[in-house]
Amino acid sequence: MTQTPELPVLRLLPKANARAIRRGAPWIYDNELVMDRRSRKLPAGSLARLEENDHSPLGIVAVNTASKIVGRMLDRDETAQIDKAWLAAKLTKALELRARLYDAPFYRLIHAEADGLPGVIIDRFGDTAVIQPNAAWAEVLLDDLTAALAEVTGVTNILKNAGGRGRALEGLDDVDMVLKGAAPEAALPVQMNGATYMADLTGGQKTGLFFDQRENHGFAARLASGTRVLDVFSHVGGFALAALAGGAANALAVDGSAPALALAEEGARQMGAADRFAIRQGDAFDTMTALAEEGARFDVVVCDPPAFAPNKPALEKGLRAYERVARLSAGLVDEGGYLVLCSCSHAADLTAFTGACLRGIGRAGRRAQLIHTGQAGPDHPLLPQLAESGYLKALFFRL
Repeated sequence: MTQTPELPVLRLLPKANARAIRRGAPWIYDNELVMDRRSRKLPAGSLARLEENDHSPLGIVAVNTASKIVGRMLDRDETAQIDKAWLAAKLTKALELRARLYDAPFYRLIHAEADGLPGVIIDRFGDTAVIQPNAAWAEVLLDDLTAALAEVTGVTNILKNAGGRGRALEGLDDVDMVLKGAAPEAALPVQMNGATYMADLTGGQKTGLFFDQRENHGFAARLASGTRVLDVFSHVGGFALAALAGGAANALAVDGSAPALALAEEGARQMGAADRFAIRQGDAFDTMTALAEEGARFDVVVCDPPAFAPNKPALEKGLRAYERVARLSAGLVDEGGYLVLCSCSHAADLTAFTGACLRGIGRAGRRAQLIHTGQAGPDHPLLPQLAESGYLKALFFRL
């Protein structure tokens, strides 16, 4: 799809902070723009030139007037052609970073705004890639994006995952599909930190595996040699399998999903650690309460829950949930043991999340040393002008 020379214009209101946009802010909200009848009629996913109120050009934005984020900055150059070649250039730059970081093609290739493709997530699993086009412009250009992705990376299978929360906000469907090649017939083994994870690319959560915790898994594994490990909200074995690879005596994985735990068991089997691995399906809060009543204690306890505070309205309730997680899990840690608490809620910043964790640990009657603070791995780069891109926090305590 080739951009036409004359694009419609979106103009900032006089009160809008054009300086922030020039400095890299990637989003333009509806209350920052002159939203006249012509602007409101722009089709979702179309392109427009963004101008200051005095007509000074700011660049090219993708438009969706049905969203609070009406404009997503694509290029500071108002003459740029947003087409397959432009997409390929972005993908090439992203690939160069990942190829330098990792010796195998298993990583997040595109991390949305931070890689210059707002709303787009692409995870790579060898010769298969999974795209989450969570913004309308990416859906419009999906054919070009698919072709560019195959051309730049050489992947033979490309899947569309339409399960991202942002798609509903953009007015997009929730229909998954195969864009190129074929979907894997079974879960794919992925090696990270010496552990084997089974990634279900068609039926699993998100794109099939969470690459963002890779470095935090590795740090936890350094603490795990010879220990008893409890991994709560384990998904497909995240921290538990990394701990086993690090020499843990045994690991118990807790999750509400039976299919996820079955994948965790298969991962443990493939890495030769099935005899040291156990699972327990059930609600995390109920299971931690039951373990405490049973007198169970562990040397390392990890809790990596889903986003309890996915947005600002949910923040207060989410922080209470994180505090409860900390209280219940701290009581399961042996003296001198380690507690790892994680949050993927971008609405709960590091200070708020740390405070909730410390309150919970204190309510459990424990005293903590904070020994390490982790974030998402470097294949999930942070865009400094967008706080939401720094969503992941991992706090490592010694109790």
